Amino acid sequence: MPLRQRLRDTSFLIGDPAVQPASQGIRGVLTRMGIRVSPSAAELAERADIRAVSQHWPGARTIAVVNRKGGANKTPTVAALSAVFARYGGGGVLAWDNNENQGTLGWRTEQGPHSSSVLDLLRDQEDLLSPGAHNGLLAHYVHHQTEDKYDVLRSDENDEGDHEIQGHEVDAVHAVAAKYYRLIVMDSGNTARAANWRAMINHTDQLVIPTTTMEDRAEAAKLTLQTLAARDSRGNWLAENAVVIISQWKPEDRDEARRIADGFSSLVRKVVTVPYDQALKAGRIRYTALKPETQRAWLAAAAAVAGGL
Repeated sequence: MPLRQRLRDTSFLIGDPAVQPASQGIRGVLTRMGIRVSPSAAELAERADIRAVSQHWPGARTIAVVNRKGGANKTPTVAALSAVFARYGGGGVLAWDNNENQGTLGWRTEQGPHSSSVLDLLRDQEDLLSPGAHNGLLAHYVHHQTEDKYDVLRSDENDEGDHEIQGHEVDAVHAVAAKYYRLIVMDSGNTARAANWRAMINHTDQLVIPTTTMEDRAEAAKLTLQTLAARDSRGNWLAENAVVIISQWKPEDRDEARRIADGFSSLVRKVVTVPYDQALKAGRIRYTALKPETQRAWLAAAAAVAGGL
């Protein structure tokens, strides 16, 4: 007579579903012909990256994209990472231009039906934090990216204005952002001593250091890590667990990208290289305009970032 089991210890659900058949390349063609073929190692790796960037975390998470040198690809990195996380994770992503004065994220992304900036949100922060506030109110302040599914909070773009964002204002905006968004990706200025830069670091869960294959940008990336590591224990932890993203400045820079990647590999948690893509050089940044290999590289970069969240 078989041993009886308790009902609570019994389930008819399948715990580990079978791996889905291949959908890419010649293996995918065979699958569509009715011949079940297992996916390649490359396709399995891509699926793993998609799972990584699709997850939601308990509570808001903040990513800071920093490099003390201008022209280090900070803004394209913010836009590309935001697009990947929003497209695969289902929205709830804010790209925030945390420059002291005027940044470039607004210039490189789609504008909504208004010209609001972080200063407008600061003005109405108490209303947005009130119990009766709802998500629809955010449309007055952020600029939705209709293709890439994330929102942009612009820096002040008024040429006649002279307001410099302070640390306590970053704290106030972050409180609003954390109420409405699951993921906050912060662009930054070039001054690590600025009050708004320091306040951003205090809210950071994952540090991203972008650089191009221009050696002065790479050196500035190293110095940014060095500055943070020397600041305090938290800064040191952020630096050690940082993700460095190296974007090729020219199509022929593959060897230089590998050289720089090798130099950073022992300093941080992860290093990812992104191929040259003209679509990132100027104008509005749209994920669908990138080449397939560039999209795949940014997916890998976002998955590396997700590993620290």
